[in-house]
Amino acid sequence: MPLTGEHNYFEDFEPGQVMRHARGKTMCEQDNVGITLQVLNTAEGHFNEHLMQKSATGQAGWNSRIQFGGVTISMIVGLAMQDTGENALAELTLDRIRLKAPVFHGDTLYAYSEVLETRESEREDAGIVTFKHYGVNQKDQAVFEGERSVLIRKRPA
Repeated sequence: MPLTGEHNYFEDFEPGQVMRHARGKTMCEQDNVGITLQVLNTAEGHFNEHLMQKSATGQAGWNSRIQFGGVTISMIVGLAMQDTGENALAELTLDRIRLKAPVFHGDTLYAYSEVLETRESEREDAGIVTFKHYGVNQKDQAVFEGERSVLIRKRPA
């Protein structure tokens, strides 16, 4: 019996395939404050509610502060992992990152992935898959996109 899902081996991915991942995540105080402080990012947009309520973001109240972009990136890739990373042997690249719109406390994020390319690797037991990941908020507004290449195990014989 396989330890991971049955449809996420190298052979299961085809260029042009698009996946809407099942999970969503509402961004909370811990997502921003806890993680952002751990990496010593002290930008006022993340912590100064008084300042942000006066800004041009159009937000008011407790959700006026913006999420740290690194958290947005991690969250979208994390939401995609159940379908794109269960048989990953190595993360090879994460690039072409675009943070398209601000994410605020209370926003709910969802992830989509498109398979851009599949190719053989130097290993007989694995191939390389390149994904384009997209993140949207509860308003279907694009908040993130980026490309990720992964070394993924081939289906066992």
